[in-house]
Amino acid sequence: MISETIVTTRDESGRDHIAPMGIRHEGEFIVLSPFRPSATLEHVLREKCAVVNYTDDVRIFAGCLTGRYDWPTLPVEHLSCRRLAAALAHSEVRLDRVQDDPKRPRLYCREIAHVTHGAFGGFNRAQSAVIEAAILVSRLNMLPQEKIDTEMAYLAIGVEKTAGPRELEAWGWLKARIEEFRGTDKESAA
Repeated sequence: MISETIVTTRDESGRDHIAPMGIRHEGEFIVLSPFRPSATLEHVLREKCAVVNYTDDVRIFAGCLTGRYDWPTLPVEHLSCRRLAAALAHSEVRLDRVQDDPKRPRLYCREIAHVTHGAFGGFNRAQSAVIEAAILVSRLNMLPQEKIDTEMAYLAIGVEKTAGPRELEAWGWLKARIEEFRGTDKESAA
């Protein structure tokens, strides 16, 4: 099973790096599988740690894929990395081993702390739709436009029926990013 999370790391100058990432639990490990090239991959390999954040604020997922990286963070107890202030829970993880791959290495991390900050009330359909749309936006270079259009049309139904202000804001960012990508793609083809 893959859980959609936000992973926070630190860059070489100590600044927070925030990235959406699906993670797996495999036995005693939390497994991160970032695509190459990836700042998250570089940071975890260098620092040997990360924080996995569990949040229901889907604006963070959409924001990171549309150039909005300035989300408040707080220190954690055991690592130099920081957690999202909006995290309902977080796991502090240390890199144990790497299964290398030229496209998508697997980083096996041990959880050294798990802290709950708030109750998870569940996702509404709009929140789930925003996360799915964010995944589509992360793959604009890999997927055919027709697939993106079909998926977005279906996801829009859930957004229209159940979105609150945060979900509408995130949805708008993602739709604008798709249009921007298509405009850039058309310009480069000309």
